[in-house]
Amino acid sequence: MRTLKLTFAYDGTNYHGFQKQANALTVQQVIEEKLSFLCGEKIVTAGSGRTDTGVHARGQVVSLTTSGTIPLDNLLKACASILPKDIVLWQAEEAKPDFHARYSACWKRYSYRIVQNGYDDPFLRNYVWQMRERLQLEKMQAAAQQLLGRHDFSFFRSAGSVPGSPVKTVYRAEWLPQGQSELEFCIEGDGFLYHMVRNIVWSLVEVGRGLKSIETFKSEFADGKRHFKAAPAPPQGLYLDYVGYTPHTRADIEKIRK
Repeated sequence: MRTLKLTFAYDGTNYHGFQKQANALTVQQVIEEKLSFLCGEKIVTAGSGRTDTGVHARGQVVSLTTSGTIPLDNLLKACASILPKDIVLWQAEEAKPDFHARYSACWKRYSYRIVQNGYDDPFLRNYVWQMRERLQLEKMQAAAQQLLGRHDFSFFRSAGSVPGSPVKTVYRAEWLPQGQSELEFCIEGDGFLYHMVRNIVWSLVEVGRGLKSIETFKSEFADGKRHFKAAPAPPQGLYLDYVGYTPHTRADIEKIRK
């Protein structure tokens, strides 16, 4: 038996998230159907994590075992021809027998895109959060720095999260201006709770809109209790960028401590 590590990019617009569901079309379902056809056997995959309806990925990692002998280059070429155009396999690797896309992961990077327009661009509606007002970037940047390090992230946890510790380590959290109108939020950490990134973005945008002070953001985060006003940012702006399978670099960890 071979264990494979496959990395996919996908546009999540037309899917009810990554993970298989009984009565909805998902990315994982499509991938397993096409791989089963190519390998000539039933393929069951494990993903590095769930993404919600409308959320995208540039680096979703999938692991699987197969008795098939198809070379990796041929697998890449075959997937390019039979997968829908909104799902792309861009890397295929042999992995150790104990490799698991989810349980072997050490950290992940997510990004979130916001475009500040004077109008709603129909060609961006599925890929960014569009807003007409200008955000106060410096305040949002300062609030984001409060996330660095190891904390209890219960305040940013939505109902429906799978059981598990809310204590996570965030290695990086910063806003990156992209031209005159676009902002990209980049966050890296050793784990993320259900809706955690979208809830963080929502709260940071409240700071950027002047609806919440940095001090309030900090105290709510420390208190850890959700309130009725908390809501996640829209899904279409969120991207799973990268999944790391070696520990986050020591240089980046040291930056947190400064």
